[in-house]
Amino acid sequence: MIFSWIVGNEGPLYSKYAFLGALRSAAQMVSYEVSIGLILITVLICVGSCNLSEIVMAQKQIWYGIPLFPVLVMFFISCLAETNRAPFDLPEAEAELVAGYNVEYARDAIKS
Repeated sequence: MIFSWIVGNEGPLYSKYAFLGALRSAAQMVSYEVSIGLILITVLICVGSCNLSEIVMAQKQIWYGIPLFPVLVMFFISCLAETNRAPFDLPEAEAELVAGYNVEYARDAIKS
């Protein structure tokens, strides 16, 4: 019975606002992962190797956090954003606003 209501009414299947909210949230999370990847590639280029032992040994003279301080700050901010900490919890807040029955079934009142 519920299936026929969803199919007959086109239920939550065609809600463009929930879909756009989910798409924006996914794009935002992927962008943080791309920035973290580029930051790690920067360190690998400075070392010249992907071997973890060589990365550690390359920092014997000076820790790379000092000459690459702006990159370290960007890495910290990207990690905060990736884990949805306080200033970067927008994807979850948007999911609460743009998902659920508020968007999915709101058009039923307009339709009737």
